[in-house]
Amino acid sequence: MRLHYLQHVPFEDLARIEDWAKIRDHEITGTLLFDGQELPGMDEFDWLVIMGGPMNIYEIDKYPWLAGEEKFIRDAIASNKIVLGICLGAQLIADVLGGKVQRNLYKEIGWHNVRLTPEGRKSRIFNVLPNTFMALHWHGDTFEIPPEALRTAESEACASQAFALGKAVGLQFHLESSRNSFEHLIKNCGDELVEGKYIQSPQEILSHIDRYPEINRLMALLLDNMEKELGSS
Repeated sequence: MRLHYLQHVPFEDLARIEDWAKIRDHEITGTLLFDGQELPGMDEFDWLVIMGGPMNIYEIDKYPWLAGEEKFIRDAIASNKIVLGICLGAQLIADVLGGKVQRNLYKEIGWHNVRLTPEGRKSRIFNVLPNTFMALHWHGDTFEIPPEALRTAESEACASQAFALGKAVGLQFHLESSRNSFEHLIKNCGDELVEGKYIQSPQEILSHIDRYPEINRLMALLLDNMEKELGSS
């Protein structure tokens, strides 16, 4: 399997997805959009992973490469690639598929529970996950579920935490993070850690080092299932 990733900022990379791919001997390539790197041809990869970032999908004036990225995502979906988006990546996929992206009622930052919806529990992609699990979050925007897509997960603060449509999967939450990667996120985006109903302090977020092995296990479980269910169809 040839996995290609899109990275929006230096401090949000593949994290534990890279470990998963290396263990399974998948070829890994990437495009650093913030560095002006060119996107690959559709024949150069099988699986596209779109990472997070602090920008909003509608900030094209500030980040002009967002427009080209959305076209690339649209082409990848049309070319029957496996496409996984995380946080900003999920919002980009949702927008491409016709799901509006807008401000969520609450900012959600830190460790919060995610619940599978009834559709998620029946989903051939998401049914390997527990009905309720802890995940990391860092978002102020949310997406509407694209037409015909399944809304597969939710949280107390955000009704749309995940969706699936064909070979496209979006996750608003983070299971790929390591403690080191989230430290980088706090260092670069710590100004967002203000008082809020669903915003935790840096100390609270970083104190739960025991939770990383479990979220990474769930990430690997989901990726394995995506490869099994979507890789040969």
